Amino acid sequence: MDVLSAARRVIAEDPVCDACLGRQFADRSFGLTNDERGHSLRVAVALEDDEDFEEPDEECWVCEGLTDEYDDYAERVAKALSDIGFETYQVGTRAPPLVEENERLLRELADLPEDAGELFKSEFNREVGKRVGRLTDTEVDFERPDVLALLNLERGDVDVQVNPAFVFGRYRKLERDIPQTKWPCRECGGSGKQLAEGGGEEPCDYCGGSGFLYDESVEQLTTPPVLDAMDGEEAIFHGAGREDVDALMLGTGRPFAIEVKKPRRRNPNTDELEREINEFADGKAEVEGLRLATHDMVERVKGHDASKTYRAQVEFDEPVTESALAEAVEELDGATIEQFTPNRVDHRRANLTRVREVYSIEGHLDDERHGEVEVHGQGGLYIKELVSGDEGRTEPSLSGLLGVGADVTALDVVAVEGEEEPFDHDDFLLE
Repeated sequence: MDVLSAARRVIAEDPVCDACLGRQFADRSFGLTNDERGHSLRVAVALEDDEDFEEPDEECWVCEGLTDEYDDYAERVAKALSDIGFETYQVGTRAPPLVEENERLLRELADLPEDAGELFKSEFNREVGKRVGRLTDTEVDFERPDVLALLNLERGDVDVQVNPAFVFGRYRKLERDIPQTKWPCRECGGSGKQLAEGGGEEPCDYCGGSGFLYDESVEQLTTPPVLDAMDGEEAIFHGAGREDVDALMLGTGRPFAIEVKKPRRRNPNTDELEREINEFADGKAEVEGLRLATHDMVERVKGHDASKTYRAQVEFDEPVTESALAEAVEELDGATIEQFTPNRVDHRRANLTRVREVYSIEGHLDDERHGEVEVHGQGGLYIKELVSGDEGRTEPSLSGLLGVGADVTALDVVAVEGEEEPFDHDDFLLE
């Protein structure tokens, strides 16, 4: 394509501003703005044609003067973000349909390809974006910015979207009968109300009107300080699996991530935040290893393959000898276990047989009717059923190998670790 001939045809559709002229040739001579490119083409055409140089003295009919408003929109974005903490941003533009149609018409009149140069909104994004970066001393991020500024040029407004922020760590649950997350009452569906005999509503008998089966959860013991520190609108707790309500989470703790919606602060001091959470939890739970994380950490926490180590207190129906227990434990060490959906969870889990591995197991007796076992197993291995046999649904089991009934009276989780690599990989952390 003869650039000067093409530029001459565009100029002939006067009045066309330098930015709209240059945008049609945006794939030529990198390092120039479209405004600079257009001005240079206008000068070059005047020189080649030996004509007096003239700038358009009327408003551009293509962009309707919008390319003169980059500074104004950048200042409005910076003002909208002035009380929000962020390090990365992106600008998006919704162009007026008439401007987009004008640009198509310009290319048609000037006999240019439909896909010549770049789109008007792409230029607007870039030019406003560069100015926003200078005004706020932040960097553009086209993949996952902290904030997104949406410019609606037809309405003339700016809408700011703040992406969530994330904190990763490990928690220990130090009291039993505390669920990981809020547990809505199954009788009232979380409303806390039920129909009264005479009509109307009254507090739910089952939950006492709270709407929840338990007064507290790990979520409720950990998220409020994070929400306050980040000044967000909502905090969502994500755990790497979950322990039974009546089980403790001890040892190295369970990985978790807290997602904060629309945070106004993204970089709290994690050491201070850790202390605040532990003080707030008041000995019922505690966290450690708190780090700021990327949005991918939520998926990693929820989907990363992990092994679990459990310590279970066991009660036997009949007396058991140390040698019998040792023999049964040796049989389970390294065994492949088939578990049909346990009775206690079949109301919420699909009925199927799951195959899981026991990586290692140790056990000892406290007396002939009581003992302790510690099991390191593949994620998803049901430990209570590994001990009890669950009426034959789990094979093999400690109860089945001993030939006596066995039940877990207390269960503690002491480790949750990634199978192939740790949860806290640097690719998913910001510090």
